[in-house]
Amino acid sequence: MCGIAGYLGLNPPSERKLQEVGNTLIHRGPDGSGVFRFVASSGVGVGLVHRRLAIIDFESRSNQPFRLGDGVLVYNGEIYNYLEVRQQLQDLGHSFKTRGDTEVLAVALQQWGKDCLERLEGMWAFAWYKEADQSLLLSRDRFGEKPLYIHRTSECIYFASEPKAIFCLLERKLPVNYTQVKRYLVNGYKSLYKTRDTFFEGLEEVLPGHVVQAGHKFYESSRYWSPNFNCQNPSMTFSDAVENTKNLLVSSIRIRLRSDAPIAFLLSGGVDSNALVSIAHKILNHDSHAFTIIHSDSRYEEREVVDAAVNNLGIRHTQVPLSSKGFLSNLRRQIIGHDAPIYTITYYVQWLLMQEIHKNNYKVAISGTGADELFSGYYDHHLAYLADVSKSAPFAYQSSLQNWEREIRPWVRNPYLTNPSYFIDEPEARDHIFLDSSKFSALLNEYFFEKFSEERYSDQLLRNRMLNELFHETVPVILHEDDLNSMHCSIENRSPFLDRKLFEFTNRIPTINLINRGRAKAVLREALRGIAPALILDNPVKIGFNASILELLDTTDKRVVDEVLSDSPVFDIVNRAGVTKLLKGSRFPNSESKFLFNFLCSKLFLEEFS
Repeated sequence: MCGIAGYLGLNPPSERKLQEVGNTLIHRGPDGSGVFRFVASSGVGVGLVHRRLAIIDFESRSNQPFRLGDGVLVYNGEIYNYLEVRQQLQDLGHSFKTRGDTEVLAVALQQWGKDCLERLEGMWAFAWYKEADQSLLLSRDRFGEKPLYIHRTSECIYFASEPKAIFCLLERKLPVNYTQVKRYLVNGYKSLYKTRDTFFEGLEEVLPGHVVQAGHKFYESSRYWSPNFNCQNPSMTFSDAVENTKNLLVSSIRIRLRSDAPIAFLLSGGVDSNALVSIAHKILNHDSHAFTIIHSDSRYEEREVVDAAVNNLGIRHTQVPLSSKGFLSNLRRQIIGHDAPIYTITYYVQWLLMQEIHKNNYKVAISGTGADELFSGYYDHHLAYLADVSKSAPFAYQSSLQNWEREIRPWVRNPYLTNPSYFIDEPEARDHIFLDSSKFSALLNEYFFEKFSEERYSDQLLRNRMLNELFHETVPVILHEDDLNSMHCSIENRSPFLDRKLFEFTNRIPTINLINRGRAKAVLREALRGIAPALILDNPVKIGFNASILELLDTTDKRVVDEVLSDSPVFDIVNRAGVTKLLKGSRFPNSESKFLFNFLCSKLFLEEFS
């Protein structure tokens, strides 16, 4: 896990400048640094930058840029199946000088070119430069766990793990993208990856599952992974789904425990994180240490459930109380580190958790990202399931409705999702996602509206929603924040649910098996029976890793309110009087809490970057 940056074009930056760029990414790689600079006779040159966080093979022999023949590699990520790929390469006659995955990736690229990506299981963003033809191959992993930003001009290409490194190469910041700021304020985090926009004009990301082949005045992006989204197997039984899910998840966790550095687990009261730590501890005999945020807001407090899980497993556990101390100054510091607003309040909380993990000398953390999108997990999934079974399995509809009324309805706060016929009456209804967007748009100085849109992956409503969340709405947001929060603390974050084989298998599970007795993630829950605590597996309530703005921001303190309302470029966009009125509320509904947090982040972001 590392930080990378680079340039391809005429007049590449000096080695001194490249080293300066590396210093902007030191938090991503405090264990080593390196640069590579080459100018061909044509005048086209390359500059490559690497900062190393040593996870596998601590020796300097695995430092980067890593040279092999006429190829040079800078790479951020982990190839979890590097031992298996190395054996394939050894069978072809290759020998190795290191114990790490960097050399395996370099040899695989030399042997198979971009076709090697089909053989890899992992997370990555890399640049592979070939001196012979001055070409650059850039790639990003299938789900986009590792970031890779690009800025292009007619003469050159800049790329990096974070925008700040590109700004250092350019010697200027790119202009703020105010459309993205408004989108974030009005429609929230699920709108941020509906387009190719970022928070800066002229800055884009390499798409997940893609490669970019580039040269001087040549740039081509293409897919290397095109999954089959319509491959459900109607003959698959529930027990088959459970058994295969268990085996695939164990395999995914096993290879993600490969590390020469210590590993921590993020733990909540939910099924996802308990699945990972339970399998690691009980099946794979990993000496597990879990970290949990402790809330004061009863809506998000899971202490009793977490304590029961910890006692059941007998693992080490560190509780981190959520504190409002220094909230605004901490948030500003986090935004400067992210080069962007923080996408949800969850990831301010996670940032605090990562700092505690760092204090305990861990360099790897494991989290449950992706389980909701693979197995179903959100409250609107229940209503999509009801709509699907009402058509495809009407015999199951009445019992499913009764289960929803009993197990789920009492916990739902979103007003649209209290109607079990929401999607039956209107399959295209999505007002629950951009909740209260018209109200928040009215708080801007100029009205902003963007119609909700989604990709069509499947004719089944639930499957289509889950796939849109996986590739466009939820998981890209989570992965963006996971990476920045962990790497700010020099920690590598790993997500075992985002495993290609596991994803491809879950796509084949019949939809009717996804929810059972009113419980989402039915297959995953049963796959963990006897491994994770029954108290967790049988709990239908989804709290999620979340927080209330009132746990962090004291709106009764005049000094705090004055700071929130102080002069700022944000008031060129947002109506100050509207925010003032909002702050006078004593308890915010969930949507207002989210808007207020987004407003604070936009304010601090514009003060630092506009």
